[in-house]
Amino acid sequence: MLDPLAYLHEQLEQWRREGSYQRLRVLESESAAESRFDGRQVINLASNNYLGLTTHPKLREAAIEATRKYGVGSGAVRTISGTMSLHLALEERIAAFKHVEACVVFQSGFAANSGTVAAILGPEDHIVSDELNHASIIDGARLSRAKIHVFPHKDVVAASRILAELESGPGRKLLITDGVFSMDGDIGPLPGLVEAAERYGAIMMIDDAHSSGVLGRNGRGTVDHFGLHGRVPIQVGTLSKAIGVLGGYVCGSRDLIDFLYHRARPFLFSTSHPPAVAAACLAAFDVLEQEPERIQLLWDNTRYFKSCLSSLGFDTGLSETPITPVITGDAALAHQLSRELFEEGVLATGIGFPTVPKGKARVRTIVTSTHTRHDLDCALEALSKVGKRLGLIAK
Repeated sequence: MLDPLAYLHEQLEQWRREGSYQRLRVLESESAAESRFDGRQVINLASNNYLGLTTHPKLREAAIEATRKYGVGSGAVRTISGTMSLHLALEERIAAFKHVEACVVFQSGFAANSGTVAAILGPEDHIVSDELNHASIIDGARLSRAKIHVFPHKDVVAASRILAELESGPGRKLLITDGVFSMDGDIGPLPGLVEAAERYGAIMMIDDAHSSGVLGRNGRGTVDHFGLHGRVPIQVGTLSKAIGVLGGYVCGSRDLIDFLYHRARPFLFSTSHPPAVAAACLAAFDVLEQEPERIQLLWDNTRYFKSCLSSLGFDTGLSETPITPVITGDAALAHQLSRELFEEGVLATGIGFPTVPKGKARVRTIVTSTHTRHDLDCALEALSKVGKRLGLIAK
């Protein structure tokens, strides 16, 4: 009998021959600055745990207490019987933190983006999107069936030109960008895009997944970083990165959130977060307010690490944030660099197509507030050693 899925095996074999096949590393400890993967203790430069909150005592305690009080699950989707007081408290806490009217929490940042775009637009509408926006935005745009217009990365003039051409036509217009781009670590040109959206009557939306907890006062994100409160109607954030737990959220007007309660399919058809998750997220926002030194340490480590990588001669692209790519160009070389770094005691993941365009492969590194200077120096020593061996930097 013929295997109808044989083509999958053939594709996997091709990836193995090309050197781009990637085996999942298995985390066997806490997610921390130093972690145990595949039986080996390594410096972890592959985590989104920017502020070290995955192991913060206050988050642990909140999660344990909520489990004792409420159990391990809600038992239903939010619209049936799965909305708990903890969920509402978390949404109110985030809304106050972001200085907006209301907030809705989704099961993931991906669901927040894709669910929102697909819910608020239809076939007669238009989406104007940065070419490097996250996959969740791209999927949401496709699901909405709106007409999609892609502008070159961070090109405000090109985005404005598209909006000008669409201004007199039918349909709503959504202008959307990442706050921090997840593969390159550069910051979106939000001020210029906001002005364009206002000039041409478009809805401005930002995905602040990698900005939440990193940019702005106490980690309030890109809108706060640029002082644009009240001018970005839709703000998406994540609870899975700097917040240290799980989930995503959308902030905006009360009408927007009520509409998403009724029409966002991931919200309507997914069981709500366990009590432990909601409680830990609530505690994380308290930590952001009470321990701003964590963000300062994150940026101190970021500046040091970037400076040293540049001095060694690595190509780190356009990075402006703790996300710092080591660009190799060739995907097989990126994966080889990642494997050899692991053997030297550093976890940094190789990334190639389709996550990044062909010819733009890299090893992505992310420092955190909990990395010590010794951690960073050891990682830099490994990068120098392997980089020279692979011909990425001069010997």
